[in-house]
Amino acid sequence: MKKILITRKLIKDSEEKASKIFEVNFNSNDELYSQPKLIEMSKGHDAILTSLTDKMDQETINKLPDTIKVISNFAVGFGNIDLEAAKKRGIVVTNTPEVLSDATAEIGILLILGACRRVSEGIQSAKESNWKWSADYLIGKQLTGTRLGILGMGRIGQKIASIAKSLGMIIHYHNRSKLSEEKEQGAIYHDNLKNLFEVSDVLSICCPATKETENLINKETLEYFPTGAVITNVARGDIVDDEALIDALNRRKIYAAGLDVYKGEPNLNPGYLKINSVFILPHLGSATKHTRIAMANLAIDNIDEFFKTGNCKNKVNL
Repeated sequence: MKKILITRKLIKDSEEKASKIFEVNFNSNDELYSQPKLIEMSKGHDAILTSLTDKMDQETINKLPDTIKVISNFAVGFGNIDLEAAKKRGIVVTNTPEVLSDATAEIGILLILGACRRVSEGIQSAKESNWKWSADYLIGKQLTGTRLGILGMGRIGQKIASIAKSLGMIIHYHNRSKLSEEKEQGAIYHDNLKNLFEVSDVLSICCPATKETENLINKETLEYFPTGAVITNVARGDIVDDEALIDALNRRKIYAAGLDVYKGEPNLNPGYLKINSVFILPHLGSATKHTRIAMANLAIDNIDEFFKTGNCKNKVNL
């Protein structure tokens, strides 16, 4: 029986599943392991099931024991892992795609609604019990007839588009390639970012974080948007230049922002906290019981598939 290290506590259903397949070293206290402790604990194991909170950089990977053959990341993203370093060590890295699309799309819609309808300000007023009704009190932006730009029309982007369309939004998108008519569902394709941003009353960022997309939302590209646009991000914090977005919000070039992801999580830029029109969440994209169990189970299955077949369909360091 293969021996695996699971670096963070999982929901009980998934831990029971892992125990039936492997000899498992669990993290019962859900401790965030330091680099030296993770390396020490990995000794004598065949695989590691990691989370985004585990920094698997080149130094860490180079110090892992030779017995480690798989790093199975409990996430669709894998920015916490140095893929090239793992490849050089002959370690397969896997992720958990598809199973979190619905839950993340729900948060994407929540960000749009929260930012457009001034939910942060409303919650604060309700808690303080000091609001007074007037015809223009906390007026926000209605979604009906509003143009939604989707940056990255993958599984999550398509789910958001489908829900947004049912709310009466007009869908525009940019993607690495144009989708089929069936997948577009009437959405309008733009082959460059400038054209997409110019027609986006609301933007939903759904693309992967790569070297090409780092700081894609920046001082220059923010000027492409209509004045009073709304920016939301359900993808990764690295895609947004925080200082540029904060400046655009303060200048009212950008009306509001809805954010679930940040650079340097959980230490988001304090500038966001000073702006009433920013609706923020603590990276809740996949945070439903159903989805977290499905993600963990897939991460476990990825390890099992590799040791049974020598490969895994969810391998990301090809």
